[in-house]
Amino acid sequence: MDEASAGSVQEALGQSEVFLEFQERLSRASKVDRPVLLVGERGTGKELAASRLHYLSARWQEPFLTLNCAALAPSLIESELFGHEAGAFTGAVARRTGRFEAAHGGTLFLDEIGAIPFEAQEKILRVVEYGAFERVGSTEPINVDVRIVGATNADLPSLAEQGKFKSDLLDRLSFEVLFLPPLRERQEDILLLANHFAARMAYELGRTDVPEFSDAAVERLEGYPWPGNVRELKNVVERAVYRSGGRIVGEIVFDPFRPPFAAERPAPEPMPHAVTLKPFKQAVRETELGLLGTALERANFNQKRAAKLLDLTYDQFRGYYRKYDALLRDARGA
Repeated sequence: MDEASAGSVQEALGQSEVFLEFQERLSRASKVDRPVLLVGERGTGKELAASRLHYLSARWQEPFLTLNCAALAPSLIESELFGHEAGAFTGAVARRTGRFEAAHGGTLFLDEIGAIPFEAQEKILRVVEYGAFERVGSTEPINVDVRIVGATNADLPSLAEQGKFKSDLLDRLSFEVLFLPPLRERQEDILLLANHFAARMAYELGRTDVPEFSDAAVERLEGYPWPGNVRELKNVVERAVYRSGGRIVGEIVFDPFRPPFAAERPAPEPMPHAVTLKPFKQAVRETELGLLGTALERANFNQKRAAKLLDLTYDQFRGYYRKYDALLRDARGA
């Protein structure tokens, strides 16, 4: 395993139950020489998971090649995958080896596999079934031994029903389907990853002190829903460390495109209309209890999800829950 690959594998950090369960399933799948599909949102680390799958397998000393199928024009994907002969089409001045041929003995990672044109899917199916294909512009079969790992955020079964993805190929590729957990379901991992990315950024900047997040920064990091997942967290943390003037990191900017004056001059809150006056402590108590009860119901009484709905950290939510524990249990029992 080369140094770069080893570093990538070590970056799969997490201690949450859902993350450890995923890693266990990935480890089991790596030992079986069959295709695997990785399904996950953007930024969840699908290529990193594919890399770990390869380096934990018996093929780890052989090539690990990748192709982002969404980054190429449909007319070029077939040539990229299978190569071409000289004169196969305009501009093909020499024979070119494709990714399947170059990955012989190893693993080929096809990112955004749902973007592959239907015609190329036919040839991939033949590789999966018979281990053979022809270069574009040739009729000579080439035999290869390649493990395919595909990744997508698309609904492949739905695409197959619509006739946009070959059902036979989907059946062949889905020996195992692994779902990467989004960061919002890995609450315990957010600060662990943030500290990791912060330390690396500080080292890159030549700083000797290990960065430390302020309490307010931790609260913001743990209370954010992270639609861009780990990739977004990495960008936010690196930006925060770069902008910090010292060891303590306090400024967290989620949207770098937000003008600074927009933050300085927030829109005024609308004044409430008629309010029924009652003792202040009673009103606060009723409001807090109502918010907690509603959030718990909407989250099916999952306290971590309820905390997210209220934009609270889990510890903050637990504090309020303990405060009203008896009343909440009575309400649920009713």
